[in-house]
Amino acid sequence: MTQLQFQDAFWCKEFTFHTGYEVLIQRLLDGRKMCKDVEDLLKQRAQAEERYGKELIQIARKAGGQTEINTLKAAFERLKQQTESVGNSHIQLAVKLKDELKGIEEFRERQKEQRKKYESAMERMQKSKLSHYKKTMEAKKTYQQKCKEADEAEQSFERTSASGNQKQTEKSQNKAKQCRDAANDAETVYKQNIEQLDKVRTEWEQEHIKTCKVFQVQECDRITILRNSLWVHCNQLSMQCVKDDELYEEVRLSLENCIVDSDIDYFIKTKMTGTEPPDAIGYENYYSRNADRGNSSPIQSCGMLKRFSGLLHGNSKNNTESVTPSAPPLEEKTDGIYASIFVNEQAGTTSSQDYRVLYDYTAQNMDELDISEGDVVIVIEENEDGWWTAERNGQRGFVPGSYLRKL
Repeated sequence: MTQLQFQDAFWCKEFTFHTGYEVLIQRLLDGRKMCKDVEDLLKQRAQAEERYGKELIQIARKAGGQTEINTLKAAFERLKQQTESVGNSHIQLAVKLKDELKGIEEFRERQKEQRKKYESAMERMQKSKLSHYKKTMEAKKTYQQKCKEADEAEQSFERTSASGNQKQTEKSQNKAKQCRDAANDAETVYKQNIEQLDKVRTEWEQEHIKTCKVFQVQECDRITILRNSLWVHCNQLSMQCVKDDELYEEVRLSLENCIVDSDIDYFIKTKMTGTEPPDAIGYENYYSRNADRGNSSPIQSCGMLKRFSGLLHGNSKNNTESVTPSAPPLEEKTDGIYASIFVNEQAGTTSSQDYRVLYDYTAQNMDELDISEGDVVIVIEENEDGWWTAERNGQRGFVPGSYLRKL
């Protein structure tokens, strides 16, 4: 199919009108406005992408999740990381959109400069054509007027000649000759203006054809640029969706590794407080207890009372998660007011093995040992009262046995 041309379709039969050219100029102005509309769309979309990306990053960094454990915590951390990555990718998309926007702005300004150049040339040619046309029409009017006067003078000469008045006839003849000469001069001027006007018209037509060609090229370039820009814009959005899905797919893979039983087992193993319930409180005969109390060591009972009291009042560093060792049965004093701690005088189990510290504990007495979660200690003796003798970094002391786990 043969492409239609501006130069063949935008003429006007009226010599002084330039309707075709004005239609072309309006089309270019409308095209310039369309460029600005596309620029506004890209600008607002870039701002939205940048704002969205920053909000995603802020959400990811404030998401929390520090209280969770094991596989679910890992999946949640992966979600936070990928959410921040999605936010960064949307900010990068905003930068690309701004670059595309800048390209369209530069293209629009180049077209404007070129259009102004041809507009100025066409404006000069149109003014010249209209000026010569006006001058020619005035010469034509003068020529017609002079011809009319010459005809009237010749007719008057003929009438005077018929009357036989020699003097009047001679005068009328001179006037007729003068009018005819003036008519001939006016005709010459009129013809010169016609020739000059035709020359200007030819130049105007050539400039009009050249301008139409340039304007058609501009319009083709504008449509091509905007079409490609919108195409690239859609591709960028599609690629962003694919990238977002790839990032979230990593989160889904992490969630596949989130195993409920594993998290439950991990919680039990790291936070267990004991595997057996407390023993039943047995009956103690008052009189036999007084006899046993005489054989107990006051110093050792006092030390055990302090340690047991410290555990009851939660003096460890992490008292919300700490586990207190089982206490021996309480024994009343002879005065009937305070209860004393029964101390088992039998020797404890002697061992020398490595144990892992499960919870922090701060020593409350001189014979106790400070331990922290994660430390490895050597258990020297496992006493039945729940306090074991342990060694760490060359220091020995009592520690709660329930705070340790055998390696």
